[in-house]
Amino acid sequence: MQTIWMTADYLLGLARQRIRALAKSSDTGALSLEWIVIAAVLFIAATAAGVIFSNAVRSESAKLP
Repeated sequence: MQTIWMTADYLLGLARQRIRALAKSSDTGALSLEWIVIAAVLFIAATAAGVIFSNAVRSESAKLP
């Protein structure tokens, strides 16, 4: 019987959290578009730097005897 009450309490707690999240501003606790854009720009910059660095190392290593 205690397991049923614990499960019901847990589910009610989840429902309360979701209701509170809906009632509050949608920006709290969520990834905003600005952060997604910043992450994408950082990923693209890191990928480009990796490619440039790889190509530079490859071309310099080809010059070694």
